[in-house]
Amino acid sequence: MEPVKLKSCLKRIKERVDLKEHQIINTNTTDFPNAYAGSTDGDFDINKFTKVPTMAIEKVYVYNNTSLIQDEVLAHRLGLIPIKADPRMFEYRQPDQEEGSAEDTISFALKVKCTHNSSAPADATQPDILYKHNNVYTRDMVWVPVGNQADLYPEGSVAPVHPDILINKLKPGQILDLRMDCVKGIGRDHAKFSPVATAHYRLLPEITLTQPITGTDAHKLKECFSDGVIGIRTNDNGEDEAYVANARLDTCSREVFRHDNLKDKVLLSRVRDHFIFSVESTGALPAATLVSEALKVLMKKCTDLSEKLEHDEDS
Repeated sequence: MEPVKLKSCLKRIKERVDLKEHQIINTNTTDFPNAYAGSTDGDFDINKFTKVPTMAIEKVYVYNNTSLIQDEVLAHRLGLIPIKADPRMFEYRQPDQEEGSAEDTISFALKVKCTHNSSAPADATQPDILYKHNNVYTRDMVWVPVGNQADLYPEGSVAPVHPDILINKLKPGQILDLRMDCVKGIGRDHAKFSPVATAHYRLLPEITLTQPITGTDAHKLKECFSDGVIGIRTNDNGEDEAYVANARLDTCSREVFRHDNLKDKVLLSRVRDHFIFSVESTGALPAATLVSEALKVLMKKCTDLSEKLEHDEDS
């Protein structure tokens, strides 16, 4: 192979992952042929979000619970409710600390009693009509400021993320009377502290048309991709011609390789060093803030490793 072509080929192997009809080539691993991500982004994707702290219910004090759900099961359900509160404003509670303070604890009260609805129609059969407070939702959780928290945080700034999460169902006469303490923690210690619902990444798709595709083939090509990926425009000859409108929207289905008149005219690949991260927040913090905080965790990890290496060299 000529040096120029060899250099170009090596450059493509280094920078692109190619999607062929029956395989994916230029990957970074032989154990998982369909995986084409490096270790750095995978480490950021999975591990760093587990170290971004949030506030979650840690202790539940049950004063009265006559519902069908046992105390320990109810406490587990409450612990998984995402809490809207900026964890950066709080400190970690010490293991030997029994009582919380304004700096490390958020407290909620939940007191609900189910009663008959005296104004319900005589022919009503639905529990929501027959009873009052038969469904206990997160909107029934009342924030109880600890210390001077009422002066520090505006009303409504500390609450469950979603007001309509169903906690329990009651029948007339049944009561729930609880107090809940939230503390700061990380997802590595318990899943309830995890700030993300899902976090994943993909490489930027790249679509190259190696030949002009016109007429009915252009419209067929457009149907092979997700909406918005391929566009149609009129060329100088007055024919409909396909062009790549937005390759980022492509899902890399490789549908185009099923058509013999199109598969040799299209080159599918992904840019190896361009990662598209998708982060779905539980609502405690905005997704953009989570990414920023995760990057801080990654930077601190790099700094700690650098300092340790320097210390080992000195010793």
